[in-house]
Amino acid sequence: MATDPIRVDIISDVVCPWCIVGYQQLMNASAQSGIPVDVHWHPFELNPDMIPSGEHLGEHIQRKYGSTPEQSNDARKQLTDIGQPLGITFKFTAESRIFNTFAAHQLLHWAAQSGQAQALKLALFDAYFTAAKDISNPDVLATVAASVGLDHQEALAVLKDQRFAETVREKEAFWTSRGVSSVPTMVFDARQATSGAQGVETFTRVLTHMASQPRQVAT
Repeated sequence: MATDPIRVDIISDVVCPWCIVGYQQLMNASAQSGIPVDVHWHPFELNPDMIPSGEHLGEHIQRKYGSTPEQSNDARKQLTDIGQPLGITFKFTAESRIFNTFAAHQLLHWAAQSGQAQALKLALFDAYFTAAKDISNPDVLATVAASVGLDHQEALAVLKDQRFAETVREKEAFWTSRGVSSVPTMVFDARQATSGAQGVETFTRVLTHMASQPRQVAT
């Protein structure tokens, strides 16, 4: 099916497992339907008040959602099973931690200026979920940035001087003011939105529907 790419704005956080699941489902839907997508990432912090050292993941889930340790473990096993056929390797351990991501979002904004936000976003997902890296640590973030071809020292400078902090806050506020309260939220061609990892079949239906509609004028 020949068509122009459908713009998909994805509001997400890099410590959100359903965000990478939803993204991979979307990409599978795109491949299966033959409808290309043009992905744009936007910041959302699941835990904006997280302490600098992060928090034990199991304890965090139990505190935030009221789940039992057994329920928390079951949920992570389910994610691992869901991720495997999508090519996602979730490596949850008893020591897994969750971190604040404000610095990561600043680096992603910087990377977008050179067209590298997509590469960096996926590398950050991998660094956190597969390599268990502390993605609130500037040295870790700069190393991940360098792994996708960005300048290591400039990445550190971006994080040190906080040059994009206000911009990221404004972008977060933009989406929350429009009702985004959970991630991933995907906005298709600025007209239709979905929340959560909806699955390949659902995303295929959305893409097929959007491809059949008159297109928005690019801005």
